[in-house]
Amino acid sequence: EPEWAAFAAIDWADQKNFWRLVPAGSQRHEQGELENTPEAVEVWAAALQQRFGGRPIAVCLEQSRGALVYMLTKYPHLVLFPVHPTTAARYRKTFCTSGAKADPSDTASLLDLLMRHRERLRALQPDTVETRLLHFLVEERRQMVDEKTRQGNRLTDCLKLYFPQVLRWFDEVDSPLVGALLERWPSLEQLQRAHPGTLRRFFHEHNCRSEELIQQRVDGIAQATPATQDQAVLEAGMMMTHGLVKLLETLRGNIAAFDERIAELVRAHPDSALFDSLPGAGAVLIPRLIVAFGTRRERYESAYQMQCYSGIAPVKEASGKTEWVHFRFTCPKFLRQTFHEFAGHSIGKSEWAKTYYEHLTKDEKKSHHAAVRSLAYKWIRIIFRCWKDGKPYDEQVYQNSLRRRGSLLGGALSSATTVGWKAVAGFQKLSEKNA
Repeated sequence: EPEWAAFAAIDWADQKNFWRLVPAGSQRHEQGELENTPEAVEVWAAALQQRFGGRPIAVCLEQSRGALVYMLTKYPHLVLFPVHPTTAARYRKTFCTSGAKADPSDTASLLDLLMRHRERLRALQPDTVETRLLHFLVEERRQMVDEKTRQGNRLTDCLKLYFPQVLRWFDEVDSPLVGALLERWPSLEQLQRAHPGTLRRFFHEHNCRSEELIQQRVDGIAQATPATQDQAVLEAGMMMTHGLVKLLETLRGNIAAFDERIAELVRAHPDSALFDSLPGAGAVLIPRLIVAFGTRRERYESAYQMQCYSGIAPVKEASGKTEWVHFRFTCPKFLRQTFHEFAGHSIGKSEWAKTYYEHLTKDEKKSHHAAVRSLAYKWIRIIFRCWKDGKPYDEQVYQNSLRRRGSLLGGALSSATTVGWKAVAGFQKLSEKNA
């Protein structure tokens, strides 16, 4: 550890932040309020730098991302120690069983945690600018994709009221084709007035090449019956449809812009080839896996740390003779989702992953998501070693390693034998029979 000049804690809020500080080697606590503005933070940080001669000051706060964190990281003499809100709340309740809570007392609790248990906290060490930018972009892109799904569901509900035939004629209601059609003909009555030749030309202009499908749609439009004649429902539905179509068009454009910028960052990233070698990782998952591991190799000492932090590793609880294992609830949800989705995609691209998944679902009767989490647990260990060594993943090398170590999966991958799972002493083991 550096030779600390002081220890401080900040309980952040929307308008005002409460701070408490203790100089090193002193027992005298200082406290005050800090406006949540860049100007006020600048004055506070500059005063500390002048007072302590630029020596390092440990600062504990209850967030690892946010406006206050980004304002404080500008100052090299402030070393931030982020604390999870759940950790801070439970530490406070340990010594305040009544449940009383106030911002000044929360600050005192954070400062006590920093001074007494600093070895259990990890100082904030930001990754490279490119990796952090990629991190922000992939998270915001996922938010936009989720928003696009939400608005597509709203459009579906709206069309069910007055124009349900669109849902039968087209598979994706949020596609550019459906948006263009509804913008030009927002109701069945207007669509049926269009000439069949106009409809065919419209479909051709929007990249519909199947003449059989076009004819089915043209015939369906001519034979369709209006769902309602209620003018109130029709007018409200058309206005809602127009607004939702515009929203979806904007979201598609924003997602495309994000995809373009993310692709540029991935191409320039030093680890792009490593994560591109993973089976099942495509244009969307490669950048998410890059930011999941980051570029600082010293961040994780073992794969198990990553498995726990990501929420893939389960939690075991035991009390007396009772013991149970359950899903990990406290974790970065987007990170866990990244590994879960990658493991699911790898099943169709990796032979050993497919074998392992089928064993879990068919022989051990695990649910789909439980089996995918178990597969993700294995994948993290594999990717971690590739990431530490800086070497791309090689499916054949890993399969040979499984066979060389006598792994059950290695035996299952052998083409010369047929493999079945059997129960031995209460455990599932592979039994091999010559083909």
